[in-house]
Amino acid sequence: MTARTTGDATPSVSPDTGVRADHGAARTPSGDDTPTGHRTTPATAPTRTRVLPVGDRALLVEVFSVEAAQALHAELLRRRAEGSLTVREIVPAARTVLLDGLDDPARVAERLPGWEIPPLGTRADEAVEIPVRYDGPDLADVAALWGVPVHEVRAIHAAAEFRVAFCGFAPGFGYMTGLPERYDVPRRATPRTAVPAGSVALAGPYTGVYPRSSPGGWQLIGSTDAVLWDHTRVPAALLAPGTRVRFVPVDGS
Repeated sequence: MTARTTGDATPSVSPDTGVRADHGAARTPSGDDTPTGHRTTPATAPTRTRVLPVGDRALLVEVFSVEAAQALHAELLRRRAEGSLTVREIVPAARTVLLDGLDDPARVAERLPGWEIPPLGTRADEAVEIPVRYDGPDLADVAALWGVPVHEVRAIHAAAEFRVAFCGFAPGFGYMTGLPERYDVPRRATPRTAVPAGSVALAGPYTGVYPRSSPGGWQLIGSTDAVLWDHTRVPAALLAPGTRVRFVPVDGS
């Protein structure tokens, strides 16, 4: 199985290693490796934005939800592309966006809270398609949590269009949103000491694909042969923040 891609990626750091994926937001008391970017107010609502200085040329922008962070990230990319914002790096996380390499951070900090941030719309760019076998060991548990037959998990998951909210945890790992809130699932009570590379997994509002074998507590619903990270490829990461993703069932799974 191979995946089609059109985007690049700049991996950030994230939680299974203890590094916070939301640039400093609180971890859950249980040491959960799922960022605390819970769904709250839609990104179209008035934003409660806080802008914090980071060093001499960077700002950390805190918002109220993962949806708001995605909308802000898209707007920042748009402004940089049109030339109205000069910034070297724009790094989204669960409820923050880091801007590094600003020419005038004080001016941006003053003006950014007053920006009108449009909601995320449907983008015309091609989605990355990830072939998946829905054969994960937690498939039955997820079906029970969703209150559906096991075969419906495949249908529901494959019907959704996902978007990479941010990257972290390991090079090539994208935290993808796209399932309705009623399909949020908790982490496993007992994490696995080794999750196979290519495992397609759920935790909270996120879907992720493990780019390499590592410990993890997410619910495993499938597997893929897609290569999420290849240092010999340009770009090395298959997924980048903002990338649209679709999971395509492999025949017979």
